[in-house]
Amino acid sequence: MNEAIGMLEALGELLANGVLAWGLAACGVAQLSKLVIELVLHRRWRPAVLVETGGMPSSHSALMTGTAAGLGWELGFADPLFALAAVLCFVVLYDASGVRRAAGLTAQRVNRLPDGLWDTQAGDGDSGAEPVLRPLKENLGHTRTEVLVGSLMGPLVALPGLALLGSPWQIALQAGWLPLG
Repeated sequence: MNEAIGMLEALGELLANGVLAWGLAACGVAQLSKLVIELVLHRRWRPAVLVETGGMPSSHSALMTGTAAGLGWELGFADPLFALAAVLCFVVLYDASGVRRAAGLTAQRVNRLPDGLWDTQAGDGDSGAEPVLRPLKENLGHTRTEVLVGSLMGPLVALPGLALLGSPWQIALQAGWLPLG
């Protein structure tokens, strides 16, 4: 019985964490906007963009900046925890437009190499089968514009959400969805 109560308390604490909820909401809005952009610009319905990396806008950037801004809002922008969140945010933003983007560009070049350039012998266990060569994933990172738009989207979703609506727990209480008072 104590374990069940402990799990309910942990769930309540998660639902009361508005910073986490609104950071995730910013990430979700960024991912959903990829689907809208795909519909408007490319005139195609491709729900796969909801789970793909890369593209406009960067949902990682939205997640990190929304969460960092939320921490600053809740704890104060002079709080050391906000400083840590901001530094981690900068690392993720740099990584998205630098390291991951470079890996994607490298994959693009490797995929353009001619077939038969390297030995494609089957593994030891299956000497008769031809190996399947699949192209490398190219859309790994983001352009600076994609990172910028995602990083602006984060606080634009998270801060009004925190300031006007609060945490999911507070929203549920105000809506009367919980039998608590």
